Amino acid sequence: MSLAPSAAPSPAPVVRDDLSGPFFDASAEGRLLLRYSPSSGEWSEPAAMVCSLTQAADLEWREASGRGSLVSWTVKPGRPRDDQPAVDTVIGIVETEEGPWLTLLLPEVTDRSVLRVGASVVVGFVQPEGSEHLPVGRLVG
Repeated sequence: MSLAPSAAPSPAPVVRDDLSGPFFDASAEGRLLLRYSPSSGEWSEPAAMVCSLTQAADLEWREASGRGSLVSWTVKPGRPRDDQPAVDTVIGIVETEEGPWLTLLLPEVTDRSVLRVGASVVVGFVQPEGSEHLPVGRLVG
């Protein structure tokens, strides 16, 4: 899922390396991948080199549901640019249905009163200029 552009600042460009290639290939297709350990049956965050619970080194990429819930958030104050008003950036900590927590921009949140612990989140993707497709969160329901 791609999200419509918003007034919120774009995330900084990110480039791939050998480890992150499959993640960004899937992101470009609108799919979220997480790391999974077949020996332990545990999921880990995308940047994990070993299982975050058992330290098993048999991680493989698996498609995740792309759904989760908001655990916490913060607001990064924006700065005015080129005579444009400051736009704050909302950053959420999202617990995926599979378990790992992801730090995601919530670019569509303009009314902070909708933020609450446990709010449902779906992962979408944006592609900042000169960057790979990146996951972002969207509140639903």
